[in-house]
Amino acid sequence: MPPTISATDRPLEKLTADALVVGVGQGPAGLLSTPGADAVDRLLGGRLLAALADLGARGAEDEVTKLPTFGQGPFPVVAVAGLGAPQADGSYSAEAVRRAAGAASRALTGRSSLVSLLAAVGGAPDTDRLHAVGEGSLLGAYEFTAYKSDLPADRPAPPSSVELVVPDAGAAKAPLARVRAVAAAVALVRDLVNSPPNDLYPAELAARGAAAGKKAGLSVEVLDEKALAAGGYGGILAVGGGSSRGPRLLRLEYKGKRAKTSVALVGKGITFDSGGISIKPAAKMEDMKSDMAGAAAVIATVCLVAELGLPVDVTATVPIAENMPSGTAYRPADVVTFRNGKKAEITNTDAEGRVVLADAICRAVEDSPTHLLETSTLTGAQLVALGTRTSGVMGSDDLRDAVVAASRRSGEPMWAMPLPPELRRGLDSPIADLVNANADRMGGMLVGGHFLSEFVPAGLPWAHIDVAGPAYNTGAPWGYTPKGGTGVPVRTLLATIEGLIAAQ
Repeated sequence: MPPTISATDRPLEKLTADALVVGVGQGPAGLLSTPGADAVDRLLGGRLLAALADLGARGAEDEVTKLPTFGQGPFPVVAVAGLGAPQADGSYSAEAVRRAAGAASRALTGRSSLVSLLAAVGGAPDTDRLHAVGEGSLLGAYEFTAYKSDLPADRPAPPSSVELVVPDAGAAKAPLARVRAVAAAVALVRDLVNSPPNDLYPAELAARGAAAGKKAGLSVEVLDEKALAAGGYGGILAVGGGSSRGPRLLRLEYKGKRAKTSVALVGKGITFDSGGISIKPAAKMEDMKSDMAGAAAVIATVCLVAELGLPVDVTATVPIAENMPSGTAYRPADVVTFRNGKKAEITNTDAEGRVVLADAICRAVEDSPTHLLETSTLTGAQLVALGTRTSGVMGSDDLRDAVVAASRRSGEPMWAMPLPPELRRGLDSPIADLVNANADRMGGMLVGGHFLSEFVPAGLPWAHIDVAGPAYNTGAPWGYTPKGGTGVPVRTLLATIEGLIAAQ
């Protein structure tokens, strides 16, 4: 679980903790102080900024400089987190503060309790700033140790409590309650994505998702192989047919009070993707345990919406399978019949995500939602086009753009992508309604979006978020983002849903 978080308006000199966190910016002539740094500088007799300069601190993003106080204050250590260069108006963005808070939490492993002055960056903290500092602090303290067999009792552990210094502690209670809920939801996604596929197979992911849903008070439905066959879910059955561990479809339903908007969430749940008969190269195949990140995200999001008690109806439809090669695996040249009766010729068994998602979208739209949000680690082409940190968003223009705007507020970078009509022709099949993969690799992310659009009814606002890179960090940690599962795009999905509620 994430650390505890609270707020205080007591004077700085009357607080105690294992470490104090402040922020400084990066200017053309050197460090740029902030109100929090100024307060600590005064407390330490004017030594802080001079010491930072002597140590070569620049105030750059992801830079954390730790200094001992030598008994000059009530904190043994001061951690100074870089905010980077300020914006044109001299302020720092919420994401810059969120990243600084996360970097500080990561750097303070071994320090149990933190007091943070980052909320004071740019003056009195508003709700967005409290969310940013709180989320960064808690998400940066995440670690996954479930498979560490010999953890010593005295090991350096991440911070377990964070206290934010604010002018009015009472006013911070509601924002910090939301922060705690968001951090727990993101941690759930990270835990699921980081779990090994021998333990997180389709039935187990469905069971863990069902357990999370029941805990949140949701209606829960799980379909096994027999129920999938009876329901006409040919795509899910085809992809899951190569594994000895059968596929599942998980449904989680939340009914909000006074709801005027209904949102269908769909997330790809491939618990391991070998590519099937169109097998992937061996190098980095271990990263394919993350191919269920979309499923984890929508499971966590609907549970988060329920915990926050939002006035909206949300249903998550989660297709879950393991894509393996075997004598029972689906083949290139097979024709798959989906729940709505459409048929696809399989040209690449490694384009399996869209095959299971088609069935899930068919089921989701039967509930007549007002909006459809789908997320998946769908294409390697997303990484080629946008890199490891920026997701691609396709769909109906208004909802696509609303998702991108929500991502900016949330700190999960996304970019609006088109669905050029000429790329749809690459999905034409000589024997079926469409093929599942175009032989031409150009525009692969967009072709994937076109395939999914075939299963969305005309007039239904929808958005597809391709998180192939951003959902799983294979590089070094940065900001509040650890190595491994990141939790993307839970915060954007929540912000999008909250925006739809505000507009209803």
